[in-house]
Amino acid sequence: MKFDLSLPEISPDGARAAAEAEAAGWTGGWLSETAHDPFTSLALATQTTERLELSTAVAIAFARNPLSLATAANDVQRLSKGRLTLGLGSSVQVQVELRYSMPWASPADRMGEFVDAMRAIWACWNDGVPLNFNGRWYQHTLMMPQFAPPPNPYGAPRVYVGGFGPRMTATAGRVGDGFIGLPFMTTRYVREVTLPALRKGRDEAPDREFETCLMPVVATGSTAEEIETSVQRARRRIANYACAPAYVPVLELHGWRELHEAAFELMMSGRWDDMAGLVDDEVLDAFAVTGDIPEVAAELRRRYDGLADRLYVLRMEGDGDAAKTNTLLAEALQETA
Repeated sequence: MKFDLSLPEISPDGARAAAEAEAAGWTGGWLSETAHDPFTSLALATQTTERLELSTAVAIAFARNPLSLATAANDVQRLSKGRLTLGLGSSVQVQVELRYSMPWASPADRMGEFVDAMRAIWACWNDGVPLNFNGRWYQHTLMMPQFAPPPNPYGAPRVYVGGFGPRMTATAGRVGDGFIGLPFMTTRYVREVTLPALRKGRDEAPDREFETCLMPVVATGSTAEEIETSVQRARRRIANYACAPAYVPVLELHGWRELHEAAFELMMSGRWDDMAGLVDDEVLDAFAVTGDIPEVAAELRRRYDGLADRLYVLRMEGDGDAAKTNTLLAEALQETA
C-alpha cells in the first residue's frame, strides 16, 4: 500500500513541506482545491522535490473546460518530469452553479466525457492525432500549431476520478486510471457501495491499469495535547460533511440520518462551532483513525488492507510541530509494512 500526505496550499511553506514529505518517505503529496489553484502550488513543489508523486485530490473539473485543464496538467507533468496524477472531482451543483457560474447536468456522464476529451487533446499534442472531439457537452475540433505545446517527453498524466455515489464511482472505473474516495466514507460503505460500483465500471475497461485510493481522516500527534486538538478538528470536519445532503447515503447506511438533520439545522442557523459536539465516539471511529502515532499507523494498515492500493492521509493537524508528526507517522507506517 502507498501512503500520501496532504500539502499546504500556495506558499513557500508548501514547497518546503513537499521536500519534507519526500525526505520522510511519503510516496506522494497532494493538494485539494479550496481557496487556491492547486496547480500553482504543485508547480512550486516540483522545484523542491525529485521523487515525490504529486497529485490533485481533487481539482474541480466542472469549474473549467477540458482544454484549460489539459493545459494546466500538461505543464505540471512536464515540470515534474512525469510525476503528476490529475485527480478530478465534480463538486456539487450549488458550488458549480453559484460559485463558479458554470452549468450543471448529468455529472457522472459529463465527467466521463470530460476525461475522454482531455485524452483526445493530449493525443493531439503528443502523438499528432487530429483533434476532432465531438461530445454532448464538449466539442474540441480546432488546434492551430501556435496553440499546441510540443510533445511532452513524459507523456500524459494519469487521471484519477473522485467520487462518492455509485454512478460517479462507476464512471471512475470506466474512464480513469484510478479512483479517489472522498473522506466521508466508512469501510462498510466502501465494501457495500464503492467496490461493487467500481467493478461495474472496470468491466468496461478491464485492460487499463488502475489504483483505488481512499482518503481517511487521521487525528494524531506527538503529544497528548496535539492528539486532542486533532481529534476535535476531526469531529468538526466530519460534522461539516454530515450537514451536506449529498452525503446522507453513508449516514443512512449506518442508521445515522438524524446526525445529518441536526448538523443541517445548526448550519442553517450559523452555529458552526456547535456542530462538532454532534459527532460522538462511534461516529468518529467510523470516519476517522485516531490515537498516538504507532496506533494510527497500525490501524491504517489493518483497516484498509485489501480495500485500497493507496491512502491519501487527510491529517487533522494539532498545534504542535506538523513536520515532526508527519515524519514520525511516515516512519511508523514503514515499520508496519
